[in-house]
This record gives sequence, C-alpha cells and structure tokens, in this order.
Amino acid sequence: MPLTVNERIGHRIKRVEQELVSAKHSALRPFKVSVPQYNVLLALAHESGLSGAALARRCMVTPQTMSSVLATLESRGLVERKPHPVHQHVLESRLTRSGRTLLNRADAAVTEVEQKLTDAFTPTEAEFFLAQLDRCLKALGGGAVE
Repeated sequence: MPLTVNERIGHRIKRVEQELVSAKHSALRPFKVSVPQYNVLLALAHESGLSGAALARRCMVTPQTMSSVLATLESRGLVERKPHPVHQHVLESRLTRSGRTLLNRADAAVTEVEQKLTDAFTPTEAEFFLAQLDRCLKALGGGAVE
C-alpha cells in the first residue's frame, strides 16, 4: 500500500519549510528584504568576498537567481562587487556598511522566528530532532551538516 501524503516524511519537511520561509518573509517585510536577499547578506557577513557562483551554492539557489539577487542588493547599496585581484572576470561580493547595518536589524527579526521554532522543543528534544534531520540528510546522500 502506498504511503498517504501525511505519512510521507518529505511532505512534512516541505510543509515546515514553507511555513518557516513564510514567517521569515513576514519578519523581513519591514526591511524590504526577501529571504533570498537576507540569506546572501548573512552569507557575506560570515564570509566576505564570495563570488556569485559560491554564493549560489551556499544559498541553494541557481546562479541566475543569485545574479538577480546580487544586482538588487548592489542597486540598493547593500552589497558591492569588485573584480578579484587575480581573476578579473570573477566579481567578489562584500557587504557595505549599510548592508551590515540592515543585516543586523533584519537578523534580529529572523532570530525571533527561529527562536519560536526552537522554543517548541525542550533542549533534549531539539538535540534529538536535529540528529534526526541529520539522519534524513545522510539517508538522501546530503552528507554532514555544515
């Protein structure tokens, strides 16, 4: 007998992901930043100087989507892109001062969303749940969590 929709783990994971993204969109609306844009700002705060291709991989979007996201962030003065010192055809992306300021404020709002999710579990439950998610990644060939 095939699994019903509600018995499918992947379906549940996708529903939770959609709710999480929706909550983040709502939290980011006052900052006029989308979730993909926020993810780029956050990635650059942790690792400055990334290329568009590297950012696309880290943010799990296509290179075409990343190109559009970076263009928007650059036009708003939140990110600057400059040629790599050795590979002139590669543009490195960095947060501007305005980008860092906006990220700090936006990240506080997103952290509240993440905290609501965390608060749904006891510390022991959260640790167990994260281990189960890691197990899902491993089962699908996703390897270790970064």
